[in-house]
Amino acid sequence: GASDADMALAVNRLIELKGGFAVASQGKILAELALPIAGLMSHQPFESITQSLEELRTAAHSLGCALPEPFLQVAFLALPVIPHLKMTDRGLFDVNEFNFVK
Repeated sequence: GASDADMALAVNRLIELKGGFAVASQGKILAELALPIAGLMSHQPFESITQSLEELRTAAHSLGCALPEPFLQVAFLALPVIPHLKMTDRGLFDVNEFNFVK
């Protein structure tokens, strides 16, 4: 989303989906992808995931996002194996110090 209200709408939709990606604009969800397995994986077939990702990219670009793969950057934020600070379901993790930030 490009506004606080739309970002809140997208986050609340992600809670309902139990993880994934969502794009919202003007009070509506434009595109979404449910990733209910640890917020990283889906039971859906590859073709369905590919279609949803294309819809997400198109929706993000329609809101002015210039990144070619906007959701790839977001996906890496949660991977605690890549150095520096990472977001996890248990809090902010410092990979270099191998502990949670207090």
